[in-house]
Amino acid sequence: MEIDFEKLNLHEYKPLREIVFESIREAIIDGKLKPGERVMEVQLAEKLGVSRTPVREAIRKLELEGLLVMVPRKGAYVADVSLKDIVNVLEVRASLEGLAASLAAIRITEEELELLREKSSEFRSCVENNDVKGMIEKDSEFHDIILNAAKNNKLMGIIEGLREQVQRFRVTYFTEYNMTEYLAQEHQRILEAIENRDSDKAGNHAKEHIENIAGYITSHMKGKAKTDNI
Repeated sequence: MEIDFEKLNLHEYKPLREIVFESIREAIIDGKLKPGERVMEVQLAEKLGVSRTPVREAIRKLELEGLLVMVPRKGAYVADVSLKDIVNVLEVRASLEGLAASLAAIRITEEELELLREKSSEFRSCVENNDVKGMIEKDSEFHDIILNAAKNNKLMGIIEGLREQVQRFRVTYFTEYNMTEYLAQEHQRILEAIENRDSDKAGNHAKEHIENIAGYITSHMKGKAKTDNI
């Protein structure tokens, strides 16, 4: 397991066990620790610069959250993200993102609109330079601007609740699927609809954008399953 962990800042005003827990949890959500990968106490403790005790406590807590699974006589592994999990999350997110874009087309300020243009342009630059880390960051920022522009705290809270589940496979679809150019084009369509204050088009484009991602991932995972079974 060659994970690029940084030594922890032990001067943070938090209990050590919480700092360790949050660090490992973030590594799982961000895809540094991948589904099916073994998580070893000794190696994690060495990389984080702590003893094994807080790592062991973190592993137990992550197991309760469902991010890790314990295999008898083998140890802890990062929980797999099933196709059903992905589809379920994206079905919900598609409708919510559609609503957010629809509201944003009506409520967005000129300052927010200019920021949205910048993120769309920055995302395309990352696509052209094959900058995966940049694409993940700019895609997240693009959607966050739309969500904030919708100015609906209840909607924001619901979408935020899906963020971690989405992030776990956001890394996967930017690294494994040849679809980044399509994503840039879809961002542009959403942007143009919001610029034109066309609520219906903005909502439809945003919903289709997430549905297309779900379709790409579903096709790939089903194809991979067939290949693995040959």
